[in-house]
Amino acid sequence: MTTFTADLPEGRVWRYGWMFGAIWLIYLIYPLNDILSLESMAARVFGIVVIIGFGVVFTATFWRFRNGHRRGNPLPVWQAWIALGVMVALTVAMSALVGTTGFGATVYIAVLAMMTLPVRQAWALVVVMVALVEAVPRFVSSWEPDNFFAFQLLISAAAAWGITQVFQRNHELAVARQQLADLAIVAERERMSRDVHDILGHSLTVITVKSELAGRLIEIDPARAAVEIAELETLARQALADVRSTVGGMRQIDIGTELLSARTALTAAGIKADLPSDADLVPLRHRELFGWVMREAVTNVVRHSSAQRCHVTLTPSSISVVDDGCGPADDTGGGNGLRGLAERVDAAGGSLTLARVPTGGFELEVSAP
Repeated sequence: MTTFTADLPEGRVWRYGWMFGAIWLIYLIYPLNDILSLESMAARVFGIVVIIGFGVVFTATFWRFRNGHRRGNPLPVWQAWIALGVMVALTVAMSALVGTTGFGATVYIAVLAMMTLPVRQAWALVVVMVALVEAVPRFVSSWEPDNFFAFQLLISAAAAWGITQVFQRNHELAVARQQLADLAIVAERERMSRDVHDILGHSLTVITVKSELAGRLIEIDPARAAVEIAELETLARQALADVRSTVGGMRQIDIGTELLSARTALTAAGIKADLPSDADLVPLRHRELFGWVMREAVTNVVRHSSAQRCHVTLTPSSISVVDDGCGPADDTGGGNGLRGLAERVDAAGGSLTLARVPTGGFELEVSAP
Protein backbone atom coordinates (compact mmCIF):
# COMPACT_ATOMS: atom_id res chain seq x y z
CA MET A 1 0.00 0.00 0.00
CA THR A 2 2.87 2.37 0.84
CA THR A 3 4.57 1.68 -2.47
CA PHE A 4 1.41 2.47 -4.39
CA THR A 5 1.00 5.83 -2.64
CA ALA A 6 4.63 6.82 -3.31
CA ASP A 7 4.44 5.88 -6.98
CA LEU A 8 1.08 7.50 -7.65
CA PRO A 9 2.22 11.10 -8.41
CA GLU A 10 4.86 9.93 -10.88
CA GLY A 11 2.30 7.60 -12.50
CA ARG A 12 -0.12 10.47 -12.91
CA VAL A 13 2.55 12.62 -14.54
CA TRP A 14 3.39 9.75 -16.87
CA ARG A 15 -0.23 9.11 -17.83
CA TYR A 16 -1.60 12.65 -17.97
CA GLY A 17 1.45 14.82 -18.71
CA TRP A 18 0.55 14.90 -22.41
CA MET A 19 -2.51 17.00 -21.56
CA PHE A 20 -0.31 20.01 -20.72
CA GLY A 21 0.68 20.14 -24.40
CA ALA A 22 -2.62 19.03 -25.92
CA ILE A 23 -4.58 21.81 -24.24
CA TRP A 24 -2.84 24.43 -26.39
CA LEU A 25 -3.98 22.75 -29.60
CA ILE A 26 -7.30 24.56 -29.19
CA TYR A 27 -5.98 27.29 -31.51
CA LEU A 28 -5.92 24.80 -34.39
CA ILE A 29 -9.68 25.30 -34.47
CA TYR A 30 -9.17 28.15 -36.95
CA PRO A 31 -7.49 26.13 -39.72
CA LEU A 32 -9.85 23.25 -38.91
CA ASN A 33 -12.91 25.45 -39.61
CA ASP A 34 -11.46 26.41 -42.98
CA ILE A 35 -10.72 22.76 -43.77
CA LEU A 36 -14.27 21.72 -42.88
CA SER A 37 -15.61 24.35 -45.25
CA LEU A 38 -13.72 22.92 -48.25
CA GLU A 39 -15.92 21.64 -51.06
CA SER A 40 -13.98 18.44 -51.73
CA MET A 41 -14.64 15.58 -49.34
CA ALA A 42 -11.19 14.16 -50.03
CA ALA A 43 -9.61 17.52 -49.22
CA ARG A 44 -11.58 17.72 -45.97
CA VAL A 45 -10.57 14.22 -44.92
CA PHE A 46 -6.95 14.89 -45.85
CA GLY A 47 -6.98 18.19 -43.93
CA ILE A 48 -8.44 16.57 -40.82
CA VAL A 49 -5.78 13.85 -40.96
CA VAL A 50 -3.10 16.53 -41.32
CA ILE A 51 -4.35 18.48 -38.28
CA ILE A 52 -4.67 15.32 -36.18
CA GLY A 53 -1.18 14.24 -37.21
CA PHE A 54 0.18 17.69 -36.36
CA GLY A 55 -1.46 17.60 -32.94
CA VAL A 56 -0.20 14.10 -32.21
CA VAL A 57 3.40 14.94 -33.15
CA PHE A 58 3.34 18.17 -31.14
CA THR A 59 1.80 16.55 -28.07
CA ALA A 60 4.06 13.49 -28.18
CA THR A 61 7.20 15.60 -28.56
CA PHE A 62 6.14 18.02 -25.83
CA TRP A 63 5.35 15.07 -23.53
CA ARG A 64 8.69 13.42 -24.28
CA PHE A 65 10.53 16.70 -23.65
CA ARG A 66 8.70 17.41 -20.40
CA ASN A 67 9.08 13.96 -18.86
CA GLY A 68 12.65 13.60 -20.09
CA HIS A 69 13.52 16.92 -18.47
CA ARG A 70 11.97 15.86 -15.17
CA ARG A 71 13.76 12.50 -15.23
CA GLY A 72 17.15 13.86 -16.27
CA ASN A 73 16.89 12.23 -19.71
CA PRO A 74 16.54 15.16 -22.14
CA LEU A 75 15.12 14.77 -25.61
CA PRO A 76 17.98 14.25 -28.11
CA VAL A 77 18.38 17.10 -30.58
CA TRP A 78 18.13 14.79 -33.57
CA GLN A 79 14.78 13.50 -32.39
CA ALA A 80 13.58 17.07 -31.90
CA TRP A 81 14.61 17.93 -35.49
CA ILE A 82 12.72 14.92 -36.84
CA ALA A 83 9.57 15.98 -34.98
CA LEU A 84 9.94 19.59 -36.10
CA GLY A 85 10.55 18.49 -39.69
CA VAL A 86 7.35 16.43 -39.66
CA MET A 87 5.43 19.39 -38.22
CA VAL A 88 6.84 21.72 -40.88
CA ALA A 89 5.75 19.27 -43.61
CA LEU A 90 2.26 19.03 -42.11
CA THR A 91 2.09 22.83 -41.86
CA VAL A 92 2.98 23.12 -45.55
CA ALA A 93 0.21 20.62 -46.38
CA MET A 94 -2.22 22.53 -44.17
CA SER A 95 -1.32 25.85 -45.81
CA ALA A 96 -1.73 24.32 -49.27
CA LEU A 97 -5.31 23.48 -48.36
CA VAL A 98 -6.45 26.64 -46.53
CA GLY A 99 -3.84 29.28 -47.35
CA THR A 100 -2.39 31.64 -44.75
CA THR A 101 -4.71 30.33 -42.05
CA GLY A 102 -2.46 27.30 -41.89
CA PHE A 103 0.42 29.55 -40.85
CA GLY A 104 -1.03 29.56 -37.35
CA ALA A 105 0.61 26.15 -36.85
CA THR A 106 4.02 27.77 -37.13
CA VAL A 107 3.55 29.15 -33.63
CA TYR A 108 3.60 25.59 -32.25
CA ILE A 109 6.75 24.86 -34.23
CA ALA A 110 8.47 27.97 -32.84
CA VAL A 111 7.50 27.15 -29.26
CA LEU A 112 8.62 23.55 -29.53
CA ALA A 113 11.86 24.54 -31.23
CA MET A 114 12.71 26.90 -28.37
CA MET A 115 12.10 24.15 -25.85
CA THR A 116 13.90 21.29 -27.54
CA LEU A 117 16.71 22.78 -29.64
CA PRO A 118 19.89 24.65 -28.74
CA VAL A 119 19.23 28.40 -28.66
CA ARG A 120 21.04 29.26 -31.89
CA GLN A 121 19.40 26.47 -33.86
CA ALA A 122 15.98 27.37 -32.47
CA TRP A 123 16.28 31.06 -33.37
CA ALA A 124 17.64 30.17 -36.80
CA LEU A 125 14.54 28.07 -37.46
CA VAL A 126 12.27 30.85 -36.20
CA VAL A 127 13.97 33.43 -38.45
CA VAL A 128 13.54 31.13 -41.46
CA MET A 129 9.85 30.64 -40.67
CA VAL A 130 9.33 34.40 -40.23
CA ALA A 131 10.92 34.99 -43.62
CA LEU A 132 8.73 32.33 -45.26
CA VAL A 133 5.57 33.58 -43.59
CA GLU A 134 6.32 37.08 -44.84
CA ALA A 135 7.51 36.15 -48.34
CA VAL A 136 5.36 33.22 -49.51
CA PRO A 137 1.95 35.02 -49.43
CA ARG A 138 3.41 37.74 -51.66
CA PHE A 139 4.31 35.19 -54.32
CA VAL A 140 1.04 33.23 -54.23
CA SER A 141 -1.66 35.34 -55.80
CA SER A 142 -4.53 33.59 -53.98
CA TRP A 143 -3.03 34.20 -50.55
CA GLU A 144 -3.29 37.41 -48.58
CA PRO A 145 -0.20 38.58 -46.70
CA ASP A 146 -0.71 38.96 -42.95
CA ASN A 147 2.05 40.50 -40.90
CA PHE A 148 0.39 39.30 -37.72
CA PHE A 149 1.78 35.79 -38.22
CA ALA A 150 5.35 37.06 -38.23
CA PHE A 151 4.77 39.11 -35.09
CA GLN A 152 3.01 36.18 -33.45
CA LEU A 153 5.91 33.91 -34.29
CA LEU A 154 8.49 36.24 -32.77
CA ILE A 155 6.49 36.91 -29.60
CA SER A 156 5.71 33.23 -29.10
CA ALA A 157 9.34 32.26 -29.66
CA ALA A 158 10.55 34.90 -27.20
CA ALA A 159 8.00 33.78 -24.58
CA ALA A 160 8.93 30.12 -25.03
CA TRP A 161 12.61 30.98 -24.76
CA GLY A 162 11.97 32.83 -21.49
CA ILE A 163 9.95 29.96 -20.07
CA THR A 164 12.63 27.51 -21.11
CA GLN A 165 15.27 29.59 -19.35
CA VAL A 166 13.16 29.54 -16.19
CA PHE A 167 12.83 25.75 -16.44
CA GLN A 168 16.56 25.42 -16.96
CA ARG A 169 17.39 27.67 -13.99
CA ASN A 170 14.96 25.77 -11.79
CA HIS A 171 16.56 22.51 -12.85
CA GLU A 172 20.03 23.87 -12.12
CA LEU A 173 18.86 25.10 -8.72
CA ALA A 174 17.38 21.69 -7.96
CA VAL A 175 20.67 20.03 -8.92
CA ALA A 176 22.61 22.55 -6.84
CA ARG A 177 20.36 21.95 -3.83
CA GLN A 178 20.86 18.20 -4.17
CA GLN A 179 24.62 18.67 -4.40
CA LEU A 180 24.60 20.89 -1.31
CA ALA A 181 22.54 18.28 0.53
CA ASP A 182 25.02 15.57 -0.50
CA LEU A 183 27.95 17.73 0.59
CA ALA A 184 26.24 18.42 3.91
CA ILE A 185 25.84 14.69 4.47
CA VAL A 186 29.51 14.08 3.64
CA ALA A 187 30.58 16.94 5.92
CA GLU A 188 28.43 15.62 8.76
CA ARG A 189 29.88 12.13 8.32
CA GLU A 190 33.39 13.54 8.39
CA ARG A 191 32.59 15.60 11.49
CA MET A 192 31.08 12.59 13.22
CA SER A 193 34.02 10.33 12.41
CA ARG A 194 36.46 13.04 13.54
CA ASP A 195 34.61 13.58 16.83
CA VAL A 196 34.34 9.87 17.56
CA HIS A 197 38.03 9.38 16.71
CA ASP A 198 39.13 12.21 18.99
CA ILE A 199 36.86 11.22 21.86
CA LEU A 200 37.63 7.50 21.76
CA GLY A 201 41.30 8.07 21.04
CA HIS A 202 41.71 10.13 24.18
CA SER A 203 39.51 7.94 26.39
CA LEU A 204 41.05 4.66 25.23
CA THR A 205 44.54 6.06 25.67
CA VAL A 206 43.80 6.95 29.29
CA ILE A 207 42.16 3.56 29.85
CA THR A 208 45.19 1.78 28.39
CA VAL A 209 47.62 3.73 30.57
CA LYS A 210 45.57 3.15 33.70
CA SER A 211 45.12 -0.55 32.97
CA GLU A 212 48.91 -0.92 32.59
CA LEU A 213 49.38 0.93 35.87
CA ALA A 214 46.80 -1.28 37.62
CA GLY A 215 48.54 -4.36 36.25
CA ARG A 216 51.85 -3.25 37.76
CA LEU A 217 50.25 -2.36 41.11
CA ILE A 218 48.04 -5.40 41.56
CA GLU A 219 50.74 -7.35 43.38
CA ILE A 220 52.73 -4.60 45.08
CA ASP A 221 49.83 -2.33 46.08
CA PRO A 222 46.45 -4.08 45.70
CA ALA A 223 44.54 -1.21 47.28
CA ARG A 224 45.94 1.31 44.80
CA ALA A 225 45.30 -1.17 41.98
CA ALA A 226 41.66 -1.45 43.07
CA VAL A 227 41.33 2.33 42.91
CA GLU A 228 42.80 2.39 39.41
CA ILE A 229 40.45 -0.42 38.28
CA ALA A 230 37.48 1.47 39.70
CA GLU A 231 38.59 4.54 37.78
CA LEU A 232 38.87 2.38 34.65
CA GLU A 233 35.23 1.47 34.98
CA THR A 234 34.30 5.14 35.38
CA LEU A 235 36.40 6.09 32.35
CA ALA A 236 34.84 3.36 30.23
CA ARG A 237 31.35 4.46 31.17
CA GLN A 238 32.25 8.08 30.46
CA ALA A 239 33.69 7.12 27.06
CA LEU A 240 30.47 5.30 26.19
CA ALA A 241 28.43 8.29 27.30
CA ASP A 242 30.64 10.62 25.25
CA VAL A 243 30.16 8.54 22.11
CA ARG A 244 26.41 8.43 22.62
CA SER A 245 26.19 12.18 23.18
CA THR A 246 28.42 12.83 20.17
CA VAL A 247 26.23 10.71 17.92
CA GLY A 248 23.23 12.53 19.33
CA GLY A 249 24.87 15.89 18.63
CA MET A 250 24.94 16.88 22.31
CA ARG A 251 28.64 16.49 23.08
CA GLN A 252 30.11 19.78 24.35
CA ILE A 253 33.88 20.07 24.53
CA ASP A 254 35.26 22.78 26.81
CA ILE A 255 38.83 23.73 27.62
CA GLY A 256 38.05 23.81 31.34
CA THR A 257 36.91 20.18 31.53
CA GLU A 258 39.67 19.08 29.18
CA LEU A 259 42.30 20.55 31.49
CA LEU A 260 41.03 18.29 34.26
CA SER A 261 40.98 15.25 31.96
CA ALA A 262 44.47 16.08 30.72
CA ARG A 263 45.86 16.22 34.24
CA THR A 264 44.38 12.79 34.98
CA ALA A 265 45.74 11.26 31.77
CA LEU A 266 49.23 12.72 32.16
CA THR A 267 49.49 11.73 35.81
CA ALA A 268 48.39 8.18 35.03
CA ALA A 269 51.07 8.00 32.33
CA GLY A 270 53.76 9.19 34.73
CA ILE A 271 54.19 12.52 32.94
CA LYS A 272 54.54 15.66 35.00
CA ALA A 273 51.66 17.96 34.09
CA ASP A 274 52.42 21.67 34.07
CA LEU A 275 48.94 23.00 33.34
CA PRO A 276 47.08 26.27 33.94
CA SER A 277 44.98 26.22 37.07
CA ASP A 278 41.88 27.37 35.18
CA ALA A 279 40.75 28.44 31.72
CA ASP A 280 38.62 31.46 32.62
CA LEU A 281 40.76 33.77 30.47
CA VAL A 282 39.70 31.92 27.28
CA PRO A 283 36.67 33.60 25.68
CA LEU A 284 33.56 31.56 25.00
CA ARG A 285 34.07 31.53 21.23
CA HIS A 286 37.42 29.72 21.61
CA ARG A 287 36.65 27.35 24.47
CA GLU A 288 35.41 24.45 22.34
CA LEU A 289 38.26 24.70 19.81
CA PHE A 290 40.89 24.88 22.54
CA GLY A 291 39.23 21.93 24.25
CA TRP A 292 39.69 19.82 21.12
CA VAL A 293 43.30 21.02 20.84
CA MET A 294 44.00 20.02 24.44
CA ARG A 295 42.38 16.61 24.01
CA GLU A 296 44.29 15.72 20.83
CA ALA A 297 47.61 17.16 21.97
CA VAL A 298 47.57 15.35 25.33
CA THR A 299 46.50 12.11 23.64
CA ASN A 300 49.55 12.35 21.37
CA VAL A 301 51.86 13.17 24.29
CA VAL A 302 50.67 10.12 26.21
CA ARG A 303 50.75 7.79 23.21
CA HIS A 304 53.80 8.79 21.23
CA SER A 305 56.12 11.19 23.02
CA SER A 306 57.74 9.12 25.80
CA ALA A 307 57.90 12.48 27.55
CA GLN A 308 58.62 13.19 31.20
CA ARG A 309 56.99 16.61 31.26
CA CYS A 310 54.16 18.38 29.47
CA HIS A 311 53.68 22.14 29.64
CA VAL A 312 50.49 23.92 28.51
CA THR A 313 50.22 27.65 27.96
CA LEU A 314 46.88 29.38 27.53
CA THR A 315 46.13 32.90 26.35
CA PRO A 316 42.79 34.38 25.25
CA SER A 317 43.66 33.67 21.61
CA SER A 318 46.15 30.80 21.65
CA ILE A 319 47.05 27.49 23.23
CA SER A 320 50.45 25.81 23.24
CA VAL A 321 51.26 22.25 24.34
CA VAL A 322 54.96 21.43 24.68
CA ASP A 323 56.53 18.14 25.78
CA ASP A 324 60.13 17.06 26.28
CA GLY A 325 59.77 13.77 24.47
CA CYS A 326 60.54 12.58 20.98
CA GLY A 327 57.21 13.59 19.45
CA PRO A 328 55.57 11.79 16.52
CA ALA A 329 57.75 10.04 13.96
CA ASP A 330 56.58 12.50 11.30
CA ASP A 331 57.09 16.16 12.13
CA THR A 332 54.27 17.10 9.79
CA GLY A 333 51.80 15.31 12.04
CA GLY A 334 50.25 13.06 9.45
CA GLY A 335 48.02 11.10 11.85
CA ASN A 336 44.26 11.08 11.57
CA GLY A 337 43.88 12.94 14.85
CA LEU A 338 46.16 15.80 13.86
CA ARG A 339 44.59 15.98 10.41
CA GLY A 340 41.16 16.20 12.00
CA LEU A 341 42.43 18.88 14.40
CA ALA A 342 43.91 20.83 11.50
CA GLU A 343 40.51 20.74 9.80
CA ARG A 344 38.82 22.06 12.93
CA VAL A 345 41.31 24.89 13.29
CA ASP A 346 41.05 25.78 9.61
CA ALA A 347 37.24 25.81 9.81
CA ALA A 348 37.49 28.21 12.76
CA GLY A 349 39.81 30.51 10.81
CA GLY A 350 42.81 29.83 13.02
CA SER A 351 46.32 28.51 12.41
CA LEU A 352 48.05 25.38 13.68
CA THR A 353 51.80 25.00 14.11
CA LEU A 354 53.66 21.71 14.70
CA ALA A 355 57.37 21.94 15.39
CA ARG A 356 60.25 20.61 17.43
CA VAL A 357 61.58 22.90 20.14
CA PRO A 358 65.29 23.59 20.74
CA THR A 359 65.29 21.47 23.91
CA GLY A 360 64.36 18.42 21.84
CA GLY A 361 60.70 18.24 22.62
CA PHE A 362 57.67 18.80 20.44
CA GLU A 363 55.23 21.75 20.35
CA LEU A 364 51.69 22.02 19.08
CA GLU A 365 50.38 25.58 18.99
CA VAL A 366 47.01 26.91 17.81
CA SER A 367 46.18 30.57 17.33
CA ALA A 368 42.54 31.55 17.02
CA PRO A 369 41.32 34.68 15.22
